[in-house]
Amino acid sequence: MTLKQLQIGQRAKITKVGGEGALRQHFLDMGVIPGAKVSVVKLAPMGDPMEIEIHGYRLTLRLSEAEQIDIEKLSGEEDSDKSEEISFKTAHPGLGEAGIFHQKEHENPVPEGTVLTFALVGNQNSGKTTLFNQLTGSKQHVGNFPGVTVDRKDGEIRGYKNTMVTDLPGIYSMSPYTSEEIVSRNHVLNEKPCAIINIVDVTNIERNLYLTMQLLEMGIPIVVALNMMDELTGNGGAVDINAMEKELGTPVVPIAAAKNEGVDELISHAIHIAKYQEKPVEQDFCSKEDKGGAVHQCLHAVMHMIDDHAQAAGIPIRFAASKVVEGDKLIIDKLGLDENEKDALEHIVSQMEKESGLDRSAAIADMRFSFIRRICKSCVKKPKESKEKARSNQIDKILTGKYTAIPVFVLIMALVFFLTFNVIGAFFQGLLEDAIGFITGKVDLLLQATKVNEVLRGLIVEGIFEGVGSVLSFLPIIVTLFFFLSLMEDSGYIARVAFVMDKLLRKIGLSGRSIVPLLIGFGCTVPAVMSTRTLPSDRDRKMTIVLTPFMSCTAKLPIYAFFVNAFFPGKGGFIMTGLYLLGILTGIMFALLSKKTVFKGEAVPFVMELPNYRLPSPRSVCQLLWEKSKDFIQKAFSIIFFATIIVWILSNFDPYFNLVSDSQQSIMARISSFIVPLFIPLGLGDWRICTSLVSGFIAKESVVSTMGILFEGNVAGALTPVTAATLLVFSLLYTPCVAAVASIKRELGKKWALGVVLWQCAVAWIVALVVRLVLMLFM
Repeated sequence: MTLKQLQIGQRAKITKVGGEGALRQHFLDMGVIPGAKVSVVKLAPMGDPMEIEIHGYRLTLRLSEAEQIDIEKLSGEEDSDKSEEISFKTAHPGLGEAGIFHQKEHENPVPEGTVLTFALVGNQNSGKTTLFNQLTGSKQHVGNFPGVTVDRKDGEIRGYKNTMVTDLPGIYSMSPYTSEEIVSRNHVLNEKPCAIINIVDVTNIERNLYLTMQLLEMGIPIVVALNMMDELTGNGGAVDINAMEKELGTPVVPIAAAKNEGVDELISHAIHIAKYQEKPVEQDFCSKEDKGGAVHQCLHAVMHMIDDHAQAAGIPIRFAASKVVEGDKLIIDKLGLDENEKDALEHIVSQMEKESGLDRSAAIADMRFSFIRRICKSCVKKPKESKEKARSNQIDKILTGKYTAIPVFVLIMALVFFLTFNVIGAFFQGLLEDAIGFITGKVDLLLQATKVNEVLRGLIVEGIFEGVGSVLSFLPIIVTLFFFLSLMEDSGYIARVAFVMDKLLRKIGLSGRSIVPLLIGFGCTVPAVMSTRTLPSDRDRKMTIVLTPFMSCTAKLPIYAFFVNAFFPGKGGFIMTGLYLLGILTGIMFALLSKKTVFKGEAVPFVMELPNYRLPSPRSVCQLLWEKSKDFIQKAFSIIFFATIIVWILSNFDPYFNLVSDSQQSIMARISSFIVPLFIPLGLGDWRICTSLVSGFIAKESVVSTMGILFEGNVAGALTPVTAATLLVFSLLYTPCVAAVASIKRELGKKWALGVVLWQCAVAWIVALVVRLVLMLFM
């Protein structure tokens, strides 16, 4: 019997995990191992994928993957989960208090002035970003990891000079499955931070401790932060911190990152172990009794054989041995073993497989989960069912229900757009427009009163204030949209959307996980492109990246809002929704075509954790909004500022830099005349429109400011509604901005970036022409 055949609500025991390669290893690392008890929670509204519960947490996988996992139904005795009450032998500490690993002074701390570096490592959905924000406050900066385009956040621990915390991408184990996970592992292995802060979701402790065990093998000072302790204790659970510290051999600090409880004490312990280089107590995780001691004997034999190679490569011996037994090629290559040694190691591993009855990867995973079960049995009192889990189950009846999931998703997105464009965002936009208009008028009067040169006054008032101001006024709309998107992501709803939409996206050749970058694309194409690194398939990454520009980003909102207000007043919500739907439908058509040509192959397997619904952290949401606002303002006063000045100069001077009375004699008019013939069939053969679209390649927001300058504030009187609608459609679909193209180039290379620019323009031209011809029949 396979997992695919298990009915909703039924429970079974896994007997064999099929498949091969990185996907199978990923399943094992997630706890899908022989002997584990599993139950089916529900199927997605379209019947695939399925959601299962294993080790106390929810995991999704497709039916095709479930078919490769053999199971046997549990008997009545096996099916009864008897939770043993444990009595703590020692008084367990409260939030922020460590147990038996008290801080001690040492004679040889690291030299004064040394920068103490920390790696913040943890599973996805463990509260890592929240803890990072608490650790660093506003003292953080964003960059890339050396040699790769994966975002990294670094920050100084608040109150401590000469410290730096690096927030690593979420990782489930040190056997990487995605490019981001490779970055996390390589950072710990190669950068050798002074200490590791390992954040553990204590409400999902079995799965989270799997990574902790591997980090302990690294031989780097580590402090374990048990996050969400308030949630565990609030539901009647508890942890014996003293006993857990003794078992793990390293300090353990209970915290509640969202409430900033225990964080100061965590910082104190992290600084101490880094300063005095207190490494975890060396211990043997494998029991001689497990699987007849076969894994124990195998690991120690391998450690003996590769000891000198591991030292030469700078890889911790215990970590190297477990990776060699798993068959991790990246580590085996780094060890530089000769063929005889590889053959001898294969013989040792084969003997272990024979004696244990498990293959190499499953045996190591079983060894680790056996150790974790022993820890949890003696140190953790689990609640029967948490309030958060019960609440999530009730919410999911609607948000992932068979008949309600997709309609509710459409309603939620429609509500977000309505509140953004018609209510909240529009209200604050009006206030900001009035403020900018007031300041512009005062500046203009001041310049006139002081008899400033007319050319300079025109540059300041028309070029800078009106140009940049028209873009800056859309800041409230952008912030409002990001506010709602961050709420959906932090609450856990975005993960549900991926679960619901997987089968639908598979029809166009993508995985449900691609919905996240595509949704982010409604905010900004640049982070959307970067977020595709979480997709484990190169094919899916490329396909998602080239589809992302079809999702209308917030930078295009100034264009939509301006033309809707000028030509279609009172119909903003309807026009906006139509534009967004047109972008999505165009993307779907392109995907259907490309999956049979450029992107042949199957979508990546869908393996994803569904966390409990949680209220988003106000601090994290405010931090995100501040970052987005700051980015937009910097963009307005850098790229758009200079673009506006350049456009004003080019449109007010001729090639000999004489001031022109007719802008048609300007430098810009001559430059744009080369592309005007291409736009005549679209009814956009005006050099001023072409100039505006060219400036939009620098930054989409500048289309409005450029048109305002070139049309001298009378855009509405110069265009017809049909022309305005055609221009809206072309602006929706044509090439993304230079920043987005640069991010595509970094991810995929020059050819792909150039290809995106060319085919986006071609698609935009064709669709805009069709829309124009249709509208001319009815208007």
